[in-house]
Parts: sequence; C-alpha cells; structure tokens
Amino acid sequence: MNNLQPGRAPVYEMLEQYKLKGNISYHVPGHKNGEAYRNTGGAGYLADVMRYDATEITGTDDLHHPEGVIQEAQELAADCFGAEESFFLVGGSTSGNLALILTVCYEPGMLLILQRNVHKSVIHGLMLAGAQAVFLEPQIDPGSGLAVAPAVETVQAALAAYPEAAAVLVTMPNYYGMGSDLAPLAQACHDSGIPLLVDEAHGAHYGQHPALPAGALAQGADGVVQSTHKMLTALTMGAMLHVQGPWLDRALLRQRLAMVQSSSPSYPVMASLDLARRLLHSQRAGAFTAGLAAVDVLRRGLAVLPRFGLLQPAVPLQRTCGGADAAETDTPPQHGVAYGTQDTFKAVIYDAAGVLGGFELQRRLEERGIVPEMSDDRHVVLAFSLGSKAEDAAVLLEALRDIAAQTACGVPQRSGTGSAFDSGCGLASVSDATAGSGFVLNSAPIVESQSDSTSRTILAAASYNKGEEAMSAFSSLNSTWNNFSTSLISAPVRFSTKPVAARETESITLEASAGRVAAEMVIPYPPGIPLLYPGEIITESICGRLGSLRAGGAKFQACADPALQHIKVYNIQKGGEV
Repeated sequence: MNNLQPGRAPVYEMLEQYKLKGNISYHVPGHKNGEAYRNTGGAGYLADVMRYDATEITGTDDLHHPEGVIQEAQELAADCFGAEESFFLVGGSTSGNLALILTVCYEPGMLLILQRNVHKSVIHGLMLAGAQAVFLEPQIDPGSGLAVAPAVETVQAALAAYPEAAAVLVTMPNYYGMGSDLAPLAQACHDSGIPLLVDEAHGAHYGQHPALPAGALAQGADGVVQSTHKMLTALTMGAMLHVQGPWLDRALLRQRLAMVQSSSPSYPVMASLDLARRLLHSQRAGAFTAGLAAVDVLRRGLAVLPRFGLLQPAVPLQRTCGGADAAETDTPPQHGVAYGTQDTFKAVIYDAAGVLGGFELQRRLEERGIVPEMSDDRHVVLAFSLGSKAEDAAVLLEALRDIAAQTACGVPQRSGTGSAFDSGCGLASVSDATAGSGFVLNSAPIVESQSDSTSRTILAAASYNKGEEAMSAFSSLNSTWNNFSTSLISAPVRFSTKPVAARETESITLEASAGRVAAEMVIPYPPGIPLLYPGEIITESICGRLGSLRAGGAKFQACADPALQHIKVYNIQKGGEV
C-alpha cells in the first residue's frame, strides 16, 4: 500500500475504458451494453447505466478474488478509512453484518453478546449461524428517552457471565445519530480475548472531519460495517467492511463474504464506492464544507424558531476526529451518561410545544416537498450529507415556519397522529392525552427495564407537569429504535432457520396477545429493529407499545399482518400461554 494514489478511482476508471473500447460482447449480461433495447424504444435513463454494467472478464477483476483494479480500490479504501483491510459490499451493510456473525460464530450453538436494539440483518445473521444470543439492555438517554448502547459495566458483566462468548456486537451510532464512547467496550472485549464488532451503518463519514465524532476503528473496534451509500455518496447498496487487529479470522471472513454476496456483483455499485472514497481521500475535510454549511443554516434558523427543538447531548462530544491535539481536549465521559456524541449531519427535530407528534410533523413536511429520513412518535430525523445545500436548508426552515404558523398553540392537533397536549401548549391530563395521541397510558409501564416506581414517576410527570421534558421522557419510548428487555443481561436465546409450524400457531388480535408467546418476528420499520422474536413472551407493556406504534402510523415488517391488527402466537397446546 506504499504506492497508493488517493486521486485515483481504479474501478471507475476501468469502467470508463470498458465503455470507450466498445468491444463486441459475447458474455453476460444479456442486455449487451443496452443494445437489446435499441429497436424496442430504448432503455431510457437505464441505457447509460447499461453501458457500464460489466461482469468478470479480462481486465475487470473479481470481487471474490481481487488481483487488479478491485484490489487496488479496496487498498485505497483501507488507507482512507484507517483500516488494515477493507472489503467492498454490494449488498449493503446487511451482507457485512451477516459475514461478520458467520465468521465469529462458525459453529451452531456459539454465543454472541449484543445489544437488543439491533438491525434485523443482525438477527438474520444469528439465524443463519444457529447462534445463541445474549441480549444486553441499552442505556437510555433521559432527555429524549431514546436507546443508545449498553454501558461498559453491562458488557463487562456479560463477558464475565459468559466467558465462552465469541464476540460482542453493538450498533453505533443509532438511527438518530446518537452515540457513546466505544473505546472502553473495545478494551473490555480485548481483555477477554474476543473482537468487538460494530454496525456503523450510519457512521461511514465518522472520523473524516473535526466536527464529526471519531469512527469505530479509531476507538479500537475490530470489524466495522459501514453503509457508504447512507451518509456518504455511493449508490444504494454500496457499503464497506473494515477490519483491523488479530481477533478476526480474515481467511474465513473472505469465505463468508463470498457466501452472502452475489457471485455477479454490480460493477456500477463498486465504481460508486470507489468514487465515494476518492472524494473523501482527495478533499478530506473540505468535502464536508457545503453539507456543514447547510446544517448551520438549519441550526441558526431553529435558534430563532423556538417552536421546534433540536436533539443534542447534554454532555459535550467526548471523542472527535481532530487528531492528536483533539485527544488532549476530549471531555471524559460522565458515569452513567448514555449519550455523548451526536452526528452533526443527523438533525433530529421535534415540536417543543407538543402540538405535533413526529409522524404528523413528517406528513406535513412531505406535503411541502420536504422528505425526512424517518420519524417516531415525537421526533423527525433529517439526514444531511456532503450533497446537502444551504438553499435547501432555507426551504426546510420556511416549511417549518409555515407549519408553526398553521398549528399555533391554541389549535391542538388530534387527528390520529396528533397531540397529547392541551390547547395551551402544556401537557394535558392522562385521560385527555390518550385521545388520538398514539399513547397507551392505561397499559402497564412501557419500559420493562425500569422499575414500576420509575415508570409511575414518568406517568405522573406526564399528568401533572406542563413541561416539555416530562413528555419527552414518556413519548419517546414509542420510538421504533427502542427495545427493552426485562433485565440488563438476558439468558441465552437460541436462533435457527427452522420455520415455525403453522399447526402450532394461531392468529389473535394484538389486544388479546398479552401473556402469549410470539410465533413471529415483529419489526417496526424504519429503522428495522425487531421488537419481538419468535418464542418471546408478549408482556402487557410490549403489547401496549406495539399498539401505540400502530396508532401512531408506524409500519411493520416480518409479521403476517403488516397493519398489526393481528399477531401470530403459539397455540395453547404448544404451550403458548404463560
């Protein structure tokens, strides 16, 4: 890697030459550089893509045995992102998560320690590996009520309880751009002789500018998956897997990648990964100038538009990517703080007056041509990037001003996804709050990991306080990112690909499911965090949360009824009632 040229994009340049040569194709793909459509009206905008849609022939290299341009491109990526070795992924971060899990859990029954609020691809990896999972409860940010990652003390306790664990896997940052210090987790893993795996799908840009948090590799992680298409500039499905250190079997990892990725990978997607890396490699921090300017426009605008709040940690960023000098000024994490870093490019806004919930705010923004990344019961996530523009942020601010004017405090919104607040912009009574708000205040406490007294405190605050913080602590529990277990560390849960037999299940209404055993996975989307796994008991609180999300307009995947009016449970004969 000593003669690398950061200004090159080997795969992209090779495809340019492929097109210019115009060789006659007697190989796949069958569209023959788009010629198959010439006499049928053409392929429209896809015609240009097809001229670059190559396959593994002489000179194009092979993703699964790279020796030429792909090898060079991956070496450049490793240099850019600070890895010892990097791999292109054409199946998104999903394929990277699958490959990592199948590498560390190479035999059925092996055990993986991981936070409970993981992406569904991680669960699918557990199923394919036939692994056992020990789930750790994530820490909750008290200001927003959102789940982040497990505390280092929880990870250490799990490692002590399960010394046979093959690895620890965490997600950092979460969908909201929230994060915490990974270095202590990496140290705990290495002290136990196992790797730390990080699903950094939303943090591919981390470590590339002083205004951004440090990346997982810089904090000691061993295997890191990044969605280059999410917060950087690759085409959709373009991602990378970065590795370092002695804790991963890289030969086995390559074999696992060949298993889970197509043997006919998309060359346009790989070329886009090459371009995304070149943009960063050549411009470095300068690549973020326009995007950061757009974020600054929003921040300044919100400062004089108090109707809408902006999520940010109470503790200053602990670890930035400003190099050695920055390391001397890092703010040490406070004990028990769940949330210390915020992605500058993830602007998470909410109605500070409480008139509009997140789902309704997103709907109103979309009516005005502004399309957010996602929303939950309280928040709307706005994803900025290198491609964002200040003038677009100005349009967003104007839309927010218009929404604020049309939904003044004296006109509470109660149409299905509306407000739990009264006409004076304060919090209404508990009975009033349930009307059309998406909240289920009459159910058991939503957060199982909290004590009953703590949960009652939240509800009491929601009843009697007129402040924003009390409602935030309660309503944000309805985020699809959050998922809670009954203890900090679960018992091992075995996963497999064996399907649930239909004769052992029945479909019942969601409202009647409390106390039954789930026979299907339930995944609110986005962001794709499973709330229930087959074999788990549906507690009253989980039942209430699912009902709340349903009322709020969330969508559900993996379950037979995507509207979640009904849910599959094991029948009584199977032992489906507890």
